[in-house]
Amino acid sequence: MSAGSAGPGPDEHLIHVEDAEVEIEHHPEDWLAFVLFWAVAFIVFLQFFTRYILNDSLAWTEEIARYGLMWITFIGGAIVVRKNTHIAVEVLLHMLPAGAARALLGFIDFVKLGFLALLAYFSTIILERMHIQRMTVIELPMSIVYGGIALGCFLMLARQVQIFWRGARDGWRTAQKAIGEGMVID
Repeated sequence: MSAGSAGPGPDEHLIHVEDAEVEIEHHPEDWLAFVLFWAVAFIVFLQFFTRYILNDSLAWTEEIARYGLMWITFIGGAIVVRKNTHIAVEVLLHMLPAGAARALLGFIDFVKLGFLALLAYFSTIILERMHIQRMTVIELPMSIVYGGIALGCFLMLARQVQIFWRGARDGWRTAQKAIGEGMVID
């Protein structure tokens, strides 16, 4: 490079990145998912150990690990709802005026609330119907498995009610600011 070129100096960087401050939160669904995750990890290790090391697999480990993953999925969904980190397309929100964007955010929260209420309702129906069904290896009702799924659905619903209530109180201004730069703000 020549001396007159306008490139970055030795202490300048084209990209500057800062780590976000780590914030540890203690919520019931976090702890429940944490305990379930490590329980499933132990069961999968036990399955691996008995199958490949002892050459005598425990039959129940595969089934319980599968059901544990189902529980983790739905209870983890409550964590995602609480943090409001579902996958979303925000292009329209960035192009709308502030008032219309806040109205759209309110509508989106209302639709999510209705969907999760419906999901929680259907989880209770399935829970009731699966009580007569038995697990394959363990003689327990399948309603235990679907009980964990229903718990996750109701946790998601409770967190969405909180999000909707907070959004309605401040007119979705906080939610609008959380989306980021580029939105038209009046």
